[in-house]
Amino acid sequence: MAEVAEHVEVWRRLVGAKIRSGWQYRASFWLFLLSQTLVMCLDFAVILSIFTKVDSVGGWSALEVSLLYGLAGAAFGMADTFVSAVENASKHIKAGTFDLFLLRPVSPLLNLTASEFELRRIGRVLQPLVVLVIAIGLLDIDWTPATVALVPITFVAGTVIFSAVWIATSAAAFWTVEGQEMGNAFTYGGSQATQYPLDVLGDWLKRLFTFVFPLAFVAYLPASEILGKPTPLGLPDWTVWSSPLVALLAGAVSLAIWRGAIRHHQSTGS
Repeated sequence: MAEVAEHVEVWRRLVGAKIRSGWQYRASFWLFLLSQTLVMCLDFAVILSIFTKVDSVGGWSALEVSLLYGLAGAAFGMADTFVSAVENASKHIKAGTFDLFLLRPVSPLLNLTASEFELRRIGRVLQPLVVLVIAIGLLDIDWTPATVALVPITFVAGTVIFSAVWIATSAAAFWTVEGQEMGNAFTYGGSQATQYPLDVLGDWLKRLFTFVFPLAFVAYLPASEILGKPTPLGLPDWTVWSSPLVALLAGAVSLAIWRGAIRHHQSTGS
């Protein structure tokens, strides 16, 4: 535990240095943050445009989909802000600079994510959070202490699940070098998939995103509980609360894959 705390403290200092460095260029910071926010607004506008033609999608109204979008989008935005820099591992492997992360007295994963941390990515979090708050305020939800707690639990668990996907897919670069585009299909593609209810998909896709790629646990299952919708695929009722367990499992698997990839790494010799 002492070693973990030491690594986290080094990561905090490195991130602090990156934030101070980026803040020297304030115009660039605010323009990039604004562009990230606008991109998320456009994504949400596409979703809303569907409801100009139909009243519901898969039995979900516009406000209910907005709740789903807010939960999934905010979780993805947090993972994008704090973990997505791990996808740059392929760039460092090709350039022969990944060895620098192995020589430093801190976890290569923490070092990599801290060295390329960009606070301005937080724009991907702000817009979904605004949508989430508005949707919660407008929806007629039967709030209980349990469902109130489910909102922050879902946010944290979804962030961990997306982070795990980012780490696992980025680790593939140690074997393929040029595999990041495939990884993007699971990270950015997964973000798009979680913004819509799984009810619009066929049964085999529902099973794929529930039992193979656990994207259903990012927001869909918890949102179903919050909105009082039936549990899909005949799953027991307790599964809507299992996002934290799935997040822990996904995190453990992704870290195991990452450590295996590190052991596989061979320097370019340059």
